[in-house]
Order: sequence, then C-alpha cells, then structure tokens
Amino acid sequence: MILACQNITKAYQDNMVLSNVSFHLEKNDKVAIVGINGAGKTTLLKVILGIEEADSGNVSVARDIRIGYLSQNQDTELDNTIYGAMKEAKGYLIEMEKRIRSLETEMQSLEGAELESALEAYNRLTTTYDRENGYAYESEITGVIAGLGFTKDDYERSIATLSGGQKMRVALGRLLLSHPDIIILDEPTNHLDMSSTAWLEGYLSSYPGAVIVVSHDRYFIDKVSNRIIEIDQGKAEIYNGSYSYYSEEKAKRRHALMNAYLKQLAEIKHEEAVITKLKQFNREKSIKRAESREKKLDKIERLDKPTEVNTDMRLTLTPVCESGEDVLLVEGLAKSYGDNTLFTDINMDIKRGEHIALIGDNGTGKTTILKLIKRLLPKDSGTITFGAKVRTGYFDQEHHDLDTSKTIFDEMSDSFPDMNNTRIRNVLAAFLFTGDDVFKTIGDLSGGERGRLSLAKLMLSPANLLILDEPTNHLDIPSKEILEDALEGYTGTVLYVSHDRYFINKTATRILELRDGVLTDYRGNYEYYEANREHIFSIQHPDKASMTEAESADSKSEGRLSYESKKKQYAEQRKKENELKRLEAATKKTEAELAEIDAELSKPENGTNAPLLMELSEKKEKLEETLMELYDRFYSLSE
Repeated sequence: MILACQNITKAYQDNMVLSNVSFHLEKNDKVAIVGINGAGKTTLLKVILGIEEADSGNVSVARDIRIGYLSQNQDTELDNTIYGAMKEAKGYLIEMEKRIRSLETEMQSLEGAELESALEAYNRLTTTYDRENGYAYESEITGVIAGLGFTKDDYERSIATLSGGQKMRVALGRLLLSHPDIIILDEPTNHLDMSSTAWLEGYLSSYPGAVIVVSHDRYFIDKVSNRIIEIDQGKAEIYNGSYSYYSEEKAKRRHALMNAYLKQLAEIKHEEAVITKLKQFNREKSIKRAESREKKLDKIERLDKPTEVNTDMRLTLTPVCESGEDVLLVEGLAKSYGDNTLFTDINMDIKRGEHIALIGDNGTGKTTILKLIKRLLPKDSGTITFGAKVRTGYFDQEHHDLDTSKTIFDEMSDSFPDMNNTRIRNVLAAFLFTGDDVFKTIGDLSGGERGRLSLAKLMLSPANLLILDEPTNHLDIPSKEILEDALEGYTGTVLYVSHDRYFINKTATRILELRDGVLTDYRGNYEYYEANREHIFSIQHPDKASMTEAESADSKSEGRLSYESKKKQYAEQRKKENELKRLEAATKKTEAELAEIDAELSKPENGTNAPLLMELSEKKEKLEETLMELYDRFYSLSE
C-alpha cells in the first residue's frame, strides 16, 4: 500500500463536501474518481496533495513515494520551447549522465582505494541510470511529444506562442516524463483530441505506477481504470472494476438500497398506525403497549433515501416546424489562414433527421466548418445552401448568447417571454438548476454551468437544425446523459463537433471525419467508425490512403502498394483486431475474478479463516500478475 485516506471529512461553512471518505492505493492501481460537478472530487485531490487541509481524518503516503499532479488550472507559463520544456523533466537523468561521464574521465587517473570508491559510485549511478531508462530518454521524449499531438516542426516552438490547450498538453507531457510513483490527473482529456486521448489511455493503462484520475470521459475511464470511487452527497462508494462494471453495479446497489429503504418506510408506517390505534383504545394497558412500541421505534436507525436517477430530468425535443428533406448542401468549401490551408474542397449533403458528428484531430478545422456554415467567418470559396424551412440554432464554446449580468431565471424568462414560471423551472431542473440556484448571476457560474444554461436555451429554440460545437465540454456525466437522451429523441437534424466518444456513439447516426483536408463519410455510430475507419478512408480517398501508406513503408515506391500487399495488410489488421478483442475479453474476465476475491476478502465471516485468506491472497496475486501481462500485451498490440 503506497497511499491511504482514512475518514477524510471536509466542509465549507454549512456545505459538507466530504464525509468520512476512506480508500487506499496499491502500487499499480488505476483509480477513477467520479461524481457530479461540485461533488468534491477536486477537493479530495487537494486534500491528498496537502494543498488543502481536511477538517478530520488523515492521508498517509509511503516513504519515498513521489506524486505528480496536473490540475485543471495548471501553471503553464514556461520560458522554453516544447522540446526544451519536455527535456527539463528529464533533468535528473541528464545530470546523472554528466556525472557518469565525469567519473569515467576521473577513473583514468585514479588508483587504489580512490579508484575502488569511484568505481562503486560509477556502478551505482549506471545501474540507476539504466533502471530509469536513461539510455532511451530522448526517444521517450519524442514519443510523448508525438502522442500528445505535436509534430517535429513543433519542437522549437516557444511555449509563449501556444494556445491554452497546447500549454496544458506540454504540462501533461512533462508530468508523464517525470515518472512519479503516483500520477494524479484532474480532467486530463479536456484539451486532447481523440488521437491524443487514445494514446494517453494506452500510456496510463501500462504505466508501472499508480494513477488517480478525475474525469467525465466515460470511454477514457473505462479504458484506464480498474477501480472507481464515486463521491455522492459527500460519501465515497468503491467499485472494484472498470466504468462499465461500475455503471451496472451502481444500478444494482441503488435498487437494493431503495428496496431496503421502502421496506423500512412501510414497516415504520405500519408501526405508527398500530401505535395510533393502541392510543385510541385509551386504556392503561394499551397506552403502555403504545409507549413501549414508540421507544422501540425511536431506536430504529433510519435509512437515508438513496440518490435516485431523476426521471423528471429529461427533455422531449420537438422542432416547431419540419424542414424539407434536403437540409444543408455544402460544395467546394475552402478555408485558409495565411499560409495555413485547412481544406480546399469540402462537400457535405445533410438530410432531415440525420444526427451527424464531425470529428478529427485538433487544428484540422472542424469548428471553422461550423462557423462558416453559420456565416460567422468568411469562406475562401465554395457554396453553402440551406433547404426549405430550415431554422438553425447554434451552440458555441464561449457562450456568447448569455448576459453575464442577469440571473439564470431572468435569462430564461427574457429569452422566452411566453413561457410561464413553472415551465421555466422545469426546464432549468432538467439541466440541474434547482431551488435557489436559478437566482445565481450568470457571471458567477462555472464553465460547465454556463454550458448547461446555453444548452437549455438552445433546446427550447424553434430550430430544426442544431449546430453544436463541443456541447459536452465541462459537463458532468448526469448532464451528458440528459443531453444524450434529449438528442436521441430529437426528430430534427443535428450537426455537432465533439471529442466525447461515448456521447458520439450514443447520439450519432452518421460520422464525418476531417483528416488530411478531406471529409470521410461513415454511415453509423462511433463503434462502426472505429471498426471501419481505415478501410472506408482508403476506398473514399485512394490517393490519400496511398500517400499515408507510402510514408509508413519506405520499401514501397511512389506510395502504391500492390493488391497482394494490401490484402496481406488487411488480413494482418483483422488478426490484430481479433487478438485485441480476445485480450479485452480476458482482461474483463480477470478483473471480474479479482473483484469477486476482493469481495470475499472483505466479508467479516472470513476474517478469522486464515487458510481461506491465504488461499484467496495467493489467487489474487496470481490474477494481478495475469492482469498486468494482459495489460502489457494489449498495449503493445494497440501500439
């Protein structure tokens, strides 16, 4: 055990954020902390790091354990280049290498005891240097830079010239390269595109240390974590498994707790009715019996009502009017910024009722396409034609549609003057604004809260074509689920940009991928896209596919692979995919077996059964070894 939290309690005035939170961390644990916005996830991280002090409880960290932390508001101002900043993270290895070279020079002129002493120091340093992968640290730096979406051309870029998201990626890279024993990340995927997120998933899954991550990215959590800690109403519930396991198990636990709560409630009501009846008899004997029952009733430990999935927090979206069959036709769209050409010939034909996700790496021009369609930017060339009766609604990440001086309630009532107060409150409740929250000033809201309010306004607009730019950014999981349900039932047309793969899989009926300046059309959800990505890209853009293959295979001339070579490549790819599926199934099975053993180890009746505990511990150790092997093989094959 390298870290333990015991009965952590933290309150801000009358708001109890954390109440007796306890958990521990083993050397290779990958833990995800989940919960709604404001549940106390970041507060728990700060208590662990000593940034904030708990009101009670304690955090214990094993000796010589190094912790690395990336916050949502990381200080990213560095006077360096991208490569130079990354190299700084390996400063200890660079100094070690200098000392090794120095000792090699010194030993040439030493003799006797001095030589033996220098040789001992040299052996100790080279062993440590080798163990820390010192001989390959430059390759590791370039690998991390590439994984986070930077190219060789970016190596010498000054960090001062980078965007906020790019600076956060540099900070993440520096943290990963420093190899702490425990990595703590608060919303690490907020500034990553899909490729970088997938790379980070593989990196963390095979990381030879512990990881604690706070995230609302359900795909990411599912790939990375082997334990989920849910913070709900200040209390912590622990689930030994991935996010998929947590989701299923949580529903089971909630159902069981609700049954127990309702059963106790019925028993209490029955007992109260009996007491009332006995008192009505108004006889000494019956009154004594009533008093005796009242005492027993007072001693009962009342169960708290479990947190429910609020079934009222759903929206049914219906466009005010139906558009024509042809909603949007884009032909020959081109856009450049100076010497940077984003795309030169973008075409799309969108029909009524389609829910289309526009995806691609950061910087490819996805948001630019949305802004060109909304005529918020001038196009270089091409045509954009809307169909009959099309009315658009637009969601942008900056929330320019909100008046920061107004309250939430006033913003809604001023925007929709025909809507009564009850309807406004119901809509706001659907986006998690309840009670006095509706009287908060918009200027005081967090980014996530502003996003939810903008979505609430958009959902009530008369639009039949919704254009959304990163609608799930800063939303917690319940808020995302509300939006997913709303869009799934929406009969209008939707075109959106998102990096949230879970959200895309749930809501998209079609995917347009912007890659290498061209759009590729996938007629399905995200799972379909993943399964057919390269195959469909090569069919729709054979010239682009040939160029990509040529770059990755020096032995092939002019980027053209023979038919037999392609067939072999596809066969090998299918073989890899099948092996990945087999490894994933074996991993889930092993994780489930570990969860069962953990459950047996935690049973009170097994606490004194030494032979059983020893047997279970041995099984657990073997399963953990098997799991690490599976993780390593899965990551190697994925790479």
